[in-house]
Amino acid sequence: MGKITFYEDRDFQGRCYNCISDCPNLRVYFSRCNSIRVDSGCWMLYERPNYQGHQYFLRRGKYPDYQHWMGLSDSVQSCRIIPHTSSHKLRLYERDDYRGLMSELTDDCACVPELFRLHEIYSLHVLEGCWVLYEMPNYQGRQYLLRPGDYRRYHDWGGADAKVGSLRRVIDSY
Repeated sequence: MGKITFYEDRDFQGRCYNCISDCPNLRVYFSRCNSIRVDSGCWMLYERPNYQGHQYFLRRGKYPDYQHWMGLSDSVQSCRIIPHTSSHKLRLYERDDYRGLMSELTDDCACVPELFRLHEIYSLHVLEGCWVLYEMPNYQGRQYLLRPGDYRRYHDWGGADAKVGSLRRVIDSY
């Protein structure tokens, strides 16, 4: 179980909304979001309703303005709690539909191109746990939540291209 509190203004000011589960449309509770407090759990925020648009991964902590969660604006319109798992495993493929060179990962990877000699990943199979994929090394750039399942093409995880810079397991503490 998780708990996240959204505030309309910076530094935890203004109208607020407490959330304890997935919410596909936060606009009914607030019009903008400039600060967040995560009391428990790991969460993925989305800039648009129904889990669409830019994604932002947050774990327990205080985020006094949207730049602290790497946000591009004060738009947070849906959120999803990420379930806790104890084991993590995924397979990366250099081509779509699980073709080409395959590499397996069970731990965080700060630089996919350096470790696997691949600058682009066209398909993924998440076997265990949830992961956050970052388009740039060192956990920077656009973020995408990967849940257990098949991602036959980069479009399946919401990517605009096959660029993968780093991958991080979703765990409650780092």
